[in-house]
Amino acid sequence: MRKALLRDKAILIMGARQVGKSTLLKQMFSGDATALWLNGDEADVQMAFERASSTSLRALIGNKKLLILDEAQRISDIGLKLKLIIDNVAGVKVIATGSSSFDLSNKVNEPLTGRKLEYKMFPLSFGEMVAHTHLLEEKRMLHHRLVYGYYPGVVNEPGHERENLVNLTSSYLYKDILALDKLQKPDRLLKLLQCIAMQVGSQVSNHELSLQVGLDTKTVERYIDLLEKCYVVFSLNSFSRNLRNELKKSRKIYFFDNGVRNAVIGNFSPVESRMPAEAGALWENFLVAERMKKNAYDLAYCNTWFWRTKSQQEIDYLEVADGKINAFEFKWNVKKHPAPPAAFVASYPGSGYQVISPLNVEEFLL
Repeated sequence: MRKALLRDKAILIMGARQVGKSTLLKQMFSGDATALWLNGDEADVQMAFERASSTSLRALIGNKKLLILDEAQRISDIGLKLKLIIDNVAGVKVIATGSSSFDLSNKVNEPLTGRKLEYKMFPLSFGEMVAHTHLLEEKRMLHHRLVYGYYPGVVNEPGHERENLVNLTSSYLYKDILALDKLQKPDRLLKLLQCIAMQVGSQVSNHELSLQVGLDTKTVERYIDLLEKCYVVFSLNSFSRNLRNELKKSRKIYFFDNGVRNAVIGNFSPVESRMPAEAGALWENFLVAERMKKNAYDLAYCNTWFWRTKSQQEIDYLEVADGKINAFEFKWNVKKHPAPPAAFVASYPGSGYQVISPLNVEEFLL
């Protein structure tokens, strides 16, 4: 980010609420007298930007050299307002944070095209915690992480995990979604999340979700899109190239954080007390989310999928980069070490394959 500040572009830090975006900026720029700090959650800040022109924005910034705009997604047409600053206020660098994609509040399509550098920030990661303590300690904590996750407030306050997660998921995490005028049924949104939480690791059908929640399929699709844009969940699509019976239009939905998933359904029971399928689903969500964080931070450019056939042969996770396919099967039970499905081996010869369990998790996440 410090190197990026040398370029004439807005820096956007995107990620869910409470992952540490503001803390990061305070660590970087605390005490910088040239910085103007504004919070988009505050009503007077929203009003200052409401009908802003380049002239009024220049007056607002004054002689400051750095504008830091927190929770910028709360400002209507924020992309257009940032474009005005970048194009018309000379000598000012802009850093904006957002807990939802800016297009939720934009009426102008992609106003920042070519004028932004975007970074994503997630809850703490396995790799970060290993660096903070050591590998053995973090592997000892896997049972705990599968239940309570990696939100900074959860990790930093041991003994208060449930309280913090319940407070986070009661409304704050969905604040940007619930603020939208078009969202008429917030109770259905939470019910939809609960249904998704119960299907982690399984294929998700919008039609089935619509029946469970009592919404039409288009509304279900829209709500899922909003949840993804607010960094609550993300999707993995099915991989298909060769086999006629491969699933071609299917997806799984994962939570960015295991603790949020468990809080949504109110289940914080230890992994050891859960049914094997439930423990396996928690392990799969944990690994897919952690791998996603690792790839984002490492700038590892690859496409990610799951693979399954109509005859129920499946592989949990695939990565495709530079024409190479690497397949991964996730097993919480360290005694299970399945071979790759014969249909996959025959259709994609030369592909990598590895089973990831708690014994070798560092090979996948570090």
